[in-house]
Amino acid sequence: MSEPAFLPFARPEIDAATAQSVLAVLASGWITSGPKVLDFEARLSELFGGRAVRAFANGSATMEVALRLAGIGPGDEVITTPITWVATANAIVAVGARPVFVDVDPLTRNIDLSAVEAAVTPRTRALMPVYLAGLPVDMDRLYAIAARRRLRVVEDAAQAIDSRWQGRRIGSFGDLVSFSFQANKNVTCAEGGCLVMASAEEAERAEPLRLQGVVRSGVDGMDVQVPSGKFNLSDINAAIGIGQLARLGEITARRAELAQRYFEAAAQAGLESLGIELPLERDEKGATTNWHMFQVLVPAERLSGGRAALMQEMRDAGIGTGVHYPAVHTFSYYGSLGWREGMLPNAERIGRAILTLPLFPSMRSSDVERVCVCLARSCKRLLS
Repeated sequence: MSEPAFLPFARPEIDAATAQSVLAVLASGWITSGPKVLDFEARLSELFGGRAVRAFANGSATMEVALRLAGIGPGDEVITTPITWVATANAIVAVGARPVFVDVDPLTRNIDLSAVEAAVTPRTRALMPVYLAGLPVDMDRLYAIAARRRLRVVEDAAQAIDSRWQGRRIGSFGDLVSFSFQANKNVTCAEGGCLVMASAEEAERAEPLRLQGVVRSGVDGMDVQVPSGKFNLSDINAAIGIGQLARLGEITARRAELAQRYFEAAAQAGLESLGIELPLERDEKGATTNWHMFQVLVPAERLSGGRAALMQEMRDAGIGTGVHYPAVHTFSYYGSLGWREGMLPNAERIGRAILTLPLFPSMRSSDVERVCVCLARSCKRLLS
């Protein structure tokens, strides 16, 4: 019998119709920002209840632009989580502000809103929560804190397309909401992102920030009032996004089915008896995840060779895994800003133990079972 095919932790899935739409863009002669981007933005605006939306080259640019729109700059502080892709913190540094990391909730693995309140200082200008694996924080409490302290909120919703809070889609309400359409996201443009804003005025200010700050007038008029970078999305990427967006409901439903199968297969394989912690199956406060990732915490300190040895064993068995994410405050650069190991114990424990398992719509139930059986077998072999 032949070996099963390698199972990656994520796989972008582009259907034939979407591929044909990309070919049509290539044949049109207009491949940079143009009519497809406008179409994509209109569809996103409809998805988010008619709110102002602008598309960008990636979800890192959207966060930087959001901070600039909020007037965040040198001397300001932005409170955020260390369990995130480093782009979250890098965007804060890019506008000259200081990231203030607070610890995370050990169950949701999201920013601990109690710690947020304690971290607010006179220099705090914004809160920047991250919805890890698509799970929102307590949105009512988040915005109550922001209102009480007169702070802007920049939601790093990079992973949360089609996630909900008490039935309301993330992005359909709130302040500044940033999404990513990177290759591994539930909806991809290959690379891309969008920023949802609460007002048309902010959307108008965001437009020149997509392309060097350039404002055009008339046939030949050009001005730059605020310098910026090159963050525009191309029509090629937008065409992919349009095709993906049409399948959003199907994608979300299938990921939820697979996540449920993971909980069943994990119980059958006895993962929790091995010290493996599963993600929160459901949030009683009203957060609904889109299951962007299925992440477990492994007993890394008890494994011979640690998490790396476990990942290698699974790779050798034909199963890809990922680490999302190490705690950002433990990176060398952020150490130079005064952050140290031991300051945020929940985040540090999660960063050392977290493991992302395969999850994408074309997976089969048998794939999920294979992952759980392999994870259990490898853990048993490595436990010391």
